[in-house]
Amino acid sequence: MLMNIVAIFHAYKFTHFSDNENERTKDPKQLSIGSKIRTLIFGINNPRPKNKSFPKNEFEVIHLKNGKDDIECWSIMTENPKGTVVLFHGFSGEKSSLLDNADIFRQLGYSTFLVDFTGSGGSSGNQTTIGFFEAEQVKTCYDYLIDNGIKNIYLFGTSMGSAAIMKAINDYGIEPKGIIIECPFGSMYKTVCARFKLMNAPAFPMAGLLVFWGGLQNGFWAFGHNPTKYAKAIKCPTLLLFGAKDEKVSQQEIDEIFKNLSGQKELKVYQEVGHENYLIKYKSEWTRDVEEFLR
Repeated sequence: MLMNIVAIFHAYKFTHFSDNENERTKDPKQLSIGSKIRTLIFGINNPRPKNKSFPKNEFEVIHLKNGKDDIECWSIMTENPKGTVVLFHGFSGEKSSLLDNADIFRQLGYSTFLVDFTGSGGSSGNQTTIGFFEAEQVKTCYDYLIDNGIKNIYLFGTSMGSAAIMKAINDYGIEPKGIIIECPFGSMYKTVCARFKLMNAPAFPMAGLLVFWGGLQNGFWAFGHNPTKYAKAIKCPTLLLFGAKDEKVSQQEIDEIFKNLSGQKELKVYQEVGHENYLIKYKSEWTRDVEEFLR
């Protein structure tokens, strides 16, 4: 009973952002033993992500309705674009974190469309489902562009954003020109296990309880959230990117996803980077890989 109570606390905090900016829990590697114990019992404190900067180029703020939720997007047009790239952030992120990626896409001749998932930035709510319900938001953005006559649509996502893209293709049959996905996790269960391992805590049985209660609290079967399986439905060209030092996603998960992709595909591994922004250490390589893929 005690373990289930702890899991309920954990699951709620993992999937609901706080309004208090000063409550963020530090990286597990920086926590004292006492702080690690408190975090293991009560869960992480994760303030609601806010956009920290804005596009330097002229842009339009667009609000889309997804059920009862409001999704805020930035549309940055390029003259005579080769296509449009829609960018989706990761867990506890927001669209301003993707501005550097968007700048590169625009330099390559593409318009960009940056999206805040619900619970982040300018969008409504404080909830995240780690890519599950976010998949419907991917479809909402894709449909908006299609309805406005936009062609040659590419989808870019990092971590949770990648999982949401993959689920949107699997569930709704959207057909982008191609997708670029960074470090997607293999399954919800595996990504939760990885976070326990980061704190040198045993994943069993708490990871399973956390996944169960997280899904129950948010209205979905979290054990079925499985990008490895979603990959089988992806037939469009795919560029899969991964950091060899990633402690939240394993090489095995990436290899399984890559194997299941049924269309034209390419895997690029950056050796000296983890679960972070690849542009920090590999900007030139990332730009080259993306440019070759798009061409």
